[in-house]
Amino acid sequence: MMSRHVILPEANRRAYENFHFAPAVRAGNLLILSGQIGLDERGRIPESAEDEFRNAWRAIGTILGHAGLDFGDVVEYTSYHVGLQANLQAFMKVRDEFIAEPWPAWTAIGVSELAVGGARVEIKLVAKVAVE
Repeated sequence: MMSRHVILPEANRRAYENFHFAPAVRAGNLLILSGQIGLDERGRIPESAEDEFRNAWRAIGTILGHAGLDFGDVVEYTSYHVGLQANLQAFMKVRDEFIAEPWPAWTAIGVSELAVGGARVEIKLVAKVAVE
């Protein structure tokens, strides 16, 4: 049986305890991150789509860092968008502040709503972990 190790930065503890999901789980040489949304420091969705997207990527960066990884370790991500066509260019602009070549695999999916009302995006991903 493959072992699983939960990655739990303190900032994610409340969601872990209240909603019973890990921000990330290491399984073998993969780190699988749960979807992250772009809440601001007050726990709200920013008015600006770019600020929201940037916050989501920063949340991902925090989790990756807690696992000893960075954005260069990302091999695949999926983004779920409310208003996909309206916000796709802004999303890609912000994404490029965090992700660089060689580009990971990506799937963008338009949805009618997300778990947090008013959110425009949720991003989940898979990163590679160096074999020890």
